Amino acid sequence: MSHSVEHVLIVGAGLAGLRTAEELRRAGYTGELTLLGDENRAPYDRPPLSKQFIRGEIDDTALRPAEFFPENHIDLRLGVSATGVDIAARQVALSDGSSLGYDRLIIATGLRPRRIPSFPDAGGVHVLRTHDDADGMRQDLATARRAVIVGAGFIGCELTASFRARGVDVVLVEPQATPLAAALGEQIGALVARMHREEGVDVRCGVGVAELITDSTAAQSDSRPAVRGVRLGDGTVVDADLVVIGVGSIPVTDWLADSGIPLAAPADGGGVLTDEVGRTSVDGVWAVGDVAAWRLDTGRNKRVEHWTNAGEQAQLLACALLEVEPPAAVRVPYVWSDQYDVKIQVLGSPALADEVQIVEDKGRKFLAHLFRDGTLVAVVGAGMTGKVMKTRAQLAATHQTPVG
Repeated sequence: MSHSVEHVLIVGAGLAGLRTAEELRRAGYTGELTLLGDENRAPYDRPPLSKQFIRGEIDDTALRPAEFFPENHIDLRLGVSATGVDIAARQVALSDGSSLGYDRLIIATGLRPRRIPSFPDAGGVHVLRTHDDADGMRQDLATARRAVIVGAGFIGCELTASFRARGVDVVLVEPQATPLAAALGEQIGALVARMHREEGVDVRCGVGVAELITDSTAAQSDSRPAVRGVRLGDGTVVDADLVVIGVGSIPVTDWLADSGIPLAAPADGGGVLTDEVGRTSVDGVWAVGDVAAWRLDTGRNKRVEHWTNAGEQAQLLACALLEVEPPAAVRVPYVWSDQYDVKIQVLGSPALADEVQIVEDKGRKFLAHLFRDGTLVAVVGAGMTGKVMKTRAQLAATHQTPVG
């Protein structure tokens, strides 16, 4: 190694940061290990926020008990964010005015929700990323009667299902032709749209939101005007007392500006550019999780925003950083989404497909095989767990890279 490893600093205390700290200890690292988080909350699981937490079924989403961190000699520092990096001095500047030195820096700062710049700051309008976001949304959901959810990606669809479970009328607005079109394609997206319509959701695709309608006479306690609805791109006005913006996220890399750490162009999805194990071109600097644009076997770099991907990357990075051999495994990309009483599972890489075959369609349950040049590259199922998972070995033959 070009520089001894006595202190590893992980910036970002989400799933990827936590799993990297765990994997470093598991791989034999015994030096100083700092996990820095900008929230005043120990690492927690994000997937339940749009489901069990928002519905009020659970309150605790912590990933590890409090004693885990001292027991594993992890210095967990919360409520402080990184504001800059001096790569020559190996120092990270912090929001409280202090700085931290490092031998290895691992960037795991994740994403922040994309907002609609023209929308005013109004009560009843939410994005979802953090626990605080979910908490505020859950409070407003308790009295809401009609909601508009802008964006029918996985988060938008999950929140739609959760809102319906609480008896709230929902209008789901999606500029693309179907829900989940970007992730799964329009054929599968149409099956998802059908499921939501059967649950009483007003699904409106092929139209965006032009304007937020607010009422300054019904101001919130913090003096913000209250949301009253949205005006769609076709001129239609939809009434709502709760609006959620779910139009994607952007990697948290602003604190790396002028640091010399290479970033992907926004047009390519942004993020920290790394090799196939998370190493950047800057000595001692690595990146993992949603913020990291890892190099794929195709030679291009791409961020992968999957829960399972964070753990897989963490293991590879930790082993590479410590120069130990990682466990041999062929990893097939996997993501799931719970909507109503159905688990939608995606195994493989739908983005590679040029052909979709709907193998089974039983209403709420369906199974689709996705091919490229006649080769199976992905399987998508709803309520078909066994049939999806039994294709893993076949898909592994076309997914010989760790992530992608």
